[in-house]
Parts: sequence; C-alpha cells; structure tokens
Amino acid sequence: MSSYKGKCHCGQTEWSVKLEKDQQKHILCHCDTCKVLGGGAFTLNQIVPKSAISFSKGGDSIKAYTYKGDSGNEVKCYYCPNCTTHVYHHQLVMGPDTVIARTVLLGDDGKKFDPGAEIYGKAKMAWEKEVATTFELLPPS
Repeated sequence: MSSYKGKCHCGQTEWSVKLEKDQQKHILCHCDTCKVLGGGAFTLNQIVPKSAISFSKGGDSIKAYTYKGDSGNEVKCYYCPNCTTHVYHHQLVMGPDTVIARTVLLGDDGKKFDPGAEIYGKAKMAWEKEVATTFELLPPS
C-alpha cells in the first residue's frame, strides 16, 4: 500500500489517499454527471475505503451536496468550498464505507497511473478510443 497526496486547485484543501497496488490505476468514468462536473469527456477515479482518505488541510471546512445517481440512490459530492474541486464522491448504494476518490488530483504521482478500466462506456463520445477494458455501465459484481 502506498500513500499519495492530493490538493484542490486553490490549495485550501489537501489530503492523502492510501492505495493498494491494484488500485494504483485510473478508472475512467464517462457518465453524463462526470462530464458535467469535470467539464470533459470523463473523470479519473478510484474506488477506496472511506478510511483511506485523510485530510491534512481544510478537511474541517469541506462542503457536500447530494444528487440522485442512476440507481435512484443518493450520491454525496465532497468539494473544496473555495474553488469547488471535487475531492471524492460517496455513492450510498456502495455502502457506508466505500467512496470514489479523484485520482487526477494526486499530482505528479497520479499522472503516472495507467488506465485500469472504463465505466459507462454507453455514454462515451463517439470519437473516444478505448484505452482500457470498457464496461457498458459498471463491471459485474
């Protein structure tokens, strides 16, 4: 297991996330919500235990809002209150202890991660090439 440091755009919020060797890859999400939130064709993420994320700065002021995911269940989005960088999301359907961390925010270390999988392939832009195993929605349970 290795620890990686992340920070928001303005630097007001900083954290670290512990990733097992098999988690040191990006999961590319092509869902429409990620496109709206990230302003791009996909977001870069990893599924981790909530306990894997610890804040070193700004954690006491992090904000959250809730929306309904495809499952009909709530998704809570946690972000820096100043610059609105999204640190992680908690899809309640995944249980109380599992969150989705934004791996693109892990600085130079995150830039070294390879793509591990692509999810919500059904919503990919027509011009996007496959860079990892792509699932129509999510991988089978």
